Amino acid sequence: MCGIVGYVGAQAALDVVMAGLKRLEYRGYDSAGVAILADGGMAAAKKAGKLANLEKELGDRPLPTGTTGIGHTRWATHGGPTDANAHPHLDNAGRVAVVHNGIIENFACLRAELAERGHTLASETDTEVVAHLLAEEYSACADPAEAMRLVCRRLEGAFTLVAVHADEPDVVVGARRNSPLVVGVGDGESFLASDVAAFIAHTRSAIELGQDQVVELRRDGVTVTGFDGRPAEVRSYHVDWDASAAEMGGYDYFMLKEIAEQPKAVADTLLGRIDPAGSLTLDEVRIPPGVLREVDKVVVVACGTAFHAGLIAKYAIEHWTRIPCEVELASEFRYRDPILDPRSLVIAISQSGETMDTLMALRHAREQGSRVLAICNTNGSTIPRESDAVLYTRAGPEVAVASTKAFLTQLVACYLVALYLGQVRGTKWGDEIRAVVRDLAEISGAVQRVLETMEPVRELARSLAGKGTVLFLGRHVGYPVALEGALKLKELAYMHAEGFAAGELKHGPIALIEEDLPVVVVVPSPRGRSVLHDKIVSNIQEIRARGARTIVIAEEGDETVVPYADHLIRVPATPTLLQPLVTTVPLQVFACELATARGNEVDQPRNLAKSVTVE
Repeated sequence: MCGIVGYVGAQAALDVVMAGLKRLEYRGYDSAGVAILADGGMAAAKKAGKLANLEKELGDRPLPTGTTGIGHTRWATHGGPTDANAHPHLDNAGRVAVVHNGIIENFACLRAELAERGHTLASETDTEVVAHLLAEEYSACADPAEAMRLVCRRLEGAFTLVAVHADEPDVVVGARRNSPLVVGVGDGESFLASDVAAFIAHTRSAIELGQDQVVELRRDGVTVTGFDGRPAEVRSYHVDWDASAAEMGGYDYFMLKEIAEQPKAVADTLLGRIDPAGSLTLDEVRIPPGVLREVDKVVVVACGTAFHAGLIAKYAIEHWTRIPCEVELASEFRYRDPILDPRSLVIAISQSGETMDTLMALRHAREQGSRVLAICNTNGSTIPRESDAVLYTRAGPEVAVASTKAFLTQLVACYLVALYLGQVRGTKWGDEIRAVVRDLAEISGAVQRVLETMEPVRELARSLAGKGTVLFLGRHVGYPVALEGALKLKELAYMHAEGFAAGELKHGPIALIEEDLPVVVVVPSPRGRSVLHDKIVSNIQEIRARGARTIVIAEEGDETVVPYADHLIRVPATPTLLQPLVTTVPLQVFACELATARGNEVDQPRNLAKSVTVE
C-alpha cells in the first residue's frame, strides 16, 4: 500500500523524492517523511497527515542539500498516523534510515530482543525494528547490501524495505518479499519506488525485482542479489507511457480525468488482439491449447471492483464456452479449502498486479496444480510474473483510489479471455468471435457518447447530497453493475449504499424502501433477454408504489420504463453481455459528483489506498 521512493544521483535528492511521493500519495496518505544523506550525516523530517503537512514542515525547517535520499507516504498498519509512527525510522545513533511497505509478522519478538540488547524504540511500528537490526548488522560487516540480506533472512511476513546509511552516502539498498518494488535506471542516477509513476519523469527504463531479492543502487548502476547473496537474474523493460499520463491534465481530480480516458483505454485494450489469420491472441500464454481444452472449471479470484468484473465475466465465460465458472473473493478463497485440480483454470484479476489477497489465492491455486491466467494493468508486477498466461489491460496509470478505467478495461479483458477459451475449445467459430470483437470496438464510441450526456446526472447527484442511503438494483449482468455502483458511493461519498439482485427484493430488501428513498435501477435491454426486462420493470413499479425515487438507467429507445422513472439516464444500445461497459459510466460520474457535493476528497477517500499489498 505505502508509497516508497529512493534516489541516488546528481540531482537534489529531496526534490526527486518529494516529486515521486506526490505521484504515489494515492498509495497512502496517513503520514509522510523523507531522509536525506548530506554533510556526512542523516537529515530527516516526517509529519502525520497528507504530504502537504510534510511540505510545510520542510518549508519551515529546510533540510540540507544531498544527492541521496529516501521517502515514504504511509497507509497505517502498526500504530496510528502520528509523527512518531511516520516513516522513515532511524536507529538510535541516527545513522540508518528505513522506509517500509507491508507487515513484519515477527516484529514483536524482534523488538523484545532489541530491548534486551539496550535499544530504545520510539514508535509503535513494526518498521522501526528493521532500522535497529540494520545498524547492528552493518557495524559487523560494513556492507549495506549484506546487512540488508542478513536482516531480511530474519523477517517474516510481506515487506518492501528501502534504507540508507550515513556511512554510505552514495548507496541506497532495497529488498522485497511479497510486496512491490521497481528499479528505475537513468543516466548517472538510479531510482527505487513502489510504482514506476514515481520516477517516470526521469526515466522509462525499469527493472523488475523478483521475490526475495536485494538491490543496491549507485549512480552508475544497480546490483541485484537474492537474500542468500547469490547474483540474481534481472529482467528489464520499457514503460510504455510517459509522465503526462500520470498528471492531472487540467482536471480537478484524477478520477474525472480517468473517467474521461475510458474510451481510449477501452480501445487500447482491444488493439492487436486479432492476428493476421483472424485468430484471437493474448499477451503471454504459456498454457498449451490441449490443456485449455481439458479445463472443466474456471474460477475467477479478485477483490473489490475487480471482483465485480469477475462476476460479469462469469456470464460471458459460461455463455461462450459452456464451462462452469465460479467467482470468489480472493481474501476468502484459500481459507475455505476450494476444490481445485490440474483441470481447473484460475483467472486472477488485479489492476496493480500486487494485490496481496489475490496473489496468495493465485499461489494456492498453483499449489493445487491449477493453471492461472492473470488480467492486469501493470507490466512487471508480481501476479503476471507468477501466472501461466497474461492479458494486460493497457489502461495506463490509474491514480484515483476509486477504480474507473481499470474496471472497464478489466471487463474488456474478461470478454477477450472468454472468447479466447471459446476459440481454443471450439465453442465459438472464428466469424462469431470477430463479430463480438467488432461489437467491442464500437463500445469506445458508445462510452464517449455517454460521457457527453452526463450533466443531468451531475445535477441529480448534487440534489441528493443530503441523503443518507441509496440503493442499487440490477438483473443478469446488471446485478454486478449495481454492486459496483454501490461500492463507488461507499468509497467516495461515505454513504450507506447497497446493491441487490432485483429479483431478491421481495425476499427482504424491499423492507428498506421508504418515501423518497433514491433507488438506482439498471435495466437490461428489451431486445436481448426480454423476460428480464419485463421482470425489472415490474420491480420498478413495486418500489415506486412504496414511495421510492426511481433513477433508471435504460438504453436508448426503451420507452417501457418512461412512466416509472423519476429520473431517466439513457445509454447507447449494446449487446446484452456488453451492456455493463456503458451502464457503469453514469454510476461513476454520479458517485464522483455526489462526493464532491458533500465536500469529500475524491481522489483520496478516507481510510483507503490504491494498491492493497497486505492481507
